[in-house]
Amino acid sequence: MKLVILGGSGSGKSTQAQRLCNFFDVPLISTGQTLRNFIYDDNTNSGYAELGNLISLAKPYVEKGELVPDEMMIEFIRVRLKQPDVINGWILEGYPRTAFQAEELDFLLESLGQKLDWAIYLQVPEAVMVSRSLGRSLPDDQPEIVQRRVELFYDRTIPILEYYDRRRRLLTINGDQLAEQVQQNILTLLSGT
Repeated sequence: MKLVILGGSGSGKSTQAQRLCNFFDVPLISTGQTLRNFIYDDNTNSGYAELGNLISLAKPYVEKGELVPDEMMIEFIRVRLKQPDVINGWILEGYPRTAFQAEELDFLLESLGQKLDWAIYLQVPEAVMVSRSLGRSLPDDQPEIVQRRVELFYDRTIPILEYYDRRRRLLTINGDQLAEQVQQNILTLLSGT
């Protein structure tokens, strides 16, 4: 199973991605968590040492709540999808974040002989995204940064939904429910496809 989890900051992407990884027994590729680990914990023992330079270049963007430039993220994903642990599938969370990245991901997957099964969009009202994000107490979840991420989501991420919808690869889920219910709705939709 190869899935992309989409949604704004605080939509439950990380929670659902982790749950689905456990269910399908595939690795989670979380760009945001990997970047945070490197930037805030100086965690270079996570198997991504070769990406250290790339991540240090991304640090100023992450600290301001800005999107990391496309070329950096594409290279990051390219290296990650060549690792041996993804042979039976993966769940990608935090990428793509622009329609350009979605298209580049398709090109990359084609070159690697892989294909995306579904993009799952967790639809959550803006007020819920903000309140959930502020309740997480991550280093970059300050009110002004959270608000900026929500604005960026609407500006840049919504076109991704159109991109996947045109390719008949989009499943939209109401993310404003209990995590168990959201997961059950996702699994029900996946089993019906």
